[in-house]
Amino acid sequence: MARVVTAALQKADLPPESRTYPIARMDRLASLFETHAAFVARALRRLGIPDRDVEDGLQEVFLIAQSKLDAIEAGKEKSFLFGIARRRASTLRRSLDRASRRNELSLNDIETSEPPPDSAEWTEQRRARALLDEVLDALPLDLRTVLVLHELEEMESAEIAEMLGIPTGTVASRLRRAREKFEIEADRMRARLAIEDER
Repeated sequence: MARVVTAALQKADLPPESRTYPIARMDRLASLFETHAAFVARALRRLGIPDRDVEDGLQEVFLIAQSKLDAIEAGKEKSFLFGIARRRASTLRRSLDRASRRNELSLNDIETSEPPPDSAEWTEQRRARALLDEVLDALPLDLRTVLVLHELEEMESAEIAEMLGIPTGTVASRLRRAREKFEIEADRMRARLAIEDER
């Protein structure tokens, strides 16, 4: 895509200095996407965005990043993109919750358009992922965010603190509370599953 834009700008009747600025911006955006798209997609999903909405969320994050490209400091791109992803995830989760209440459907009742593979391994992975999502959904967003970044993205507390703009001590405190709440919710789920298995 960048090559098409570059070629079009070179053919356009523009002064040379105006041709390079959009190209440099497109190159930077393409580089951001190549480097961080997988992380942003994982973050959106782990922050509660259903699989069917992750691609749209990813597109929204990078559209916002494109509009604020000049504000993104070199070396802080990941933090900047995560901040956008966290806010988009929060907004989308609220709108999904409202839609769910309006339609009296749970998010688990909505099926994706892709037929599931037949393998037992895939089914078990899907079930485990759904159970993890259910436990994570029970956590407040501030606790969930820190837990996801530390445990699933394997980030250090200092990196999380910088990314979220909070003190390292606050990260440690939230992580401790998140782990406690996660264990409580996981125990509840285990008890519920044990009862369901007995039936």
